[in-house]
Amino acid sequence: GKLSRLRELEGQHTAMVRGQGSEFDSLRDYVPGDDVRSIDWRATARGDGVVVRTWRPERDRRILIVLDTGRTSAGRVGDTPRLDHSMDAALLLAALAGKAGDRVDFLAYDRRVRAQVRSSGKGSQVGRIVEAMAPLEAELLESDPAGMVSTVLGTQGRTRRLVVLLTDLNAAALEEGLLPKLGALTSRHLVMVAAVTDPAVGAMAAERGSADALYRAAAAERTLGERRRVTAELRRMGVEVVDADPEHIAPALADAYINLKAQGRL
Repeated sequence: GKLSRLRELEGQHTAMVRGQGSEFDSLRDYVPGDDVRSIDWRATARGDGVVVRTWRPERDRRILIVLDTGRTSAGRVGDTPRLDHSMDAALLLAALAGKAGDRVDFLAYDRRVRAQVRSSGKGSQVGRIVEAMAPLEAELLESDPAGMVSTVLGTQGRTRRLVVLLTDLNAAALEEGLLPKLGALTSRHLVMVAAVTDPAVGAMAAERGSADALYRAAAAERTLGERRRVTAELRRMGVEVVDADPEHIAPALADAYINLKAQGRL
């Protein structure tokens, strides 16, 4: 499962030795003056020369999960508000990241802060995030992306982190609101946007058989085209995008997080 894959990655990335705060980086040839305790005997046995492990200070990996609680989060996908699907995905990500030893913070925002959890250290914040999420409901007002971005920048200090924004890939809302403000976030943090897509729109785009069906299909295809365009714009800005239906959004977000770790980007 995902946890075993994460543990395997953590094992590859982190090999603790000589006390706390040292993280395995790479192997290189032994030079006189190296600490003999850093010799990697297995790697040495496989090659001709003597090989040592090098280390770097352990990184303080931080994740901020931001839940958009504005109007688009009220839209139903299937029988459930988009917000509920987003919360499921956020909780799985928080659980995985906590297990991996990352610091996880949480923010719910529309035009003001609706909930906030700041990590008090490494380890799971899932219980506190569940409590913070419990009273949340989608607000029937437009989100304020400028306020959200300044809240993120204002509360998170200068430490680089992964900012995961769970929102909707609504082209009009993003292009008028978030896209112009994103540069301030991407210049300082690694940003991921995760969104729940409605499988009914794809099904509607494929409909034929009557004038009404063709009209609905054209409207649905236009919606899908706008979604593809705004996704491409986000990716051009260096933003990771996860777009999946309700059944797959949580595992897709978890996979994207695991892939960032596997690539050493987090």
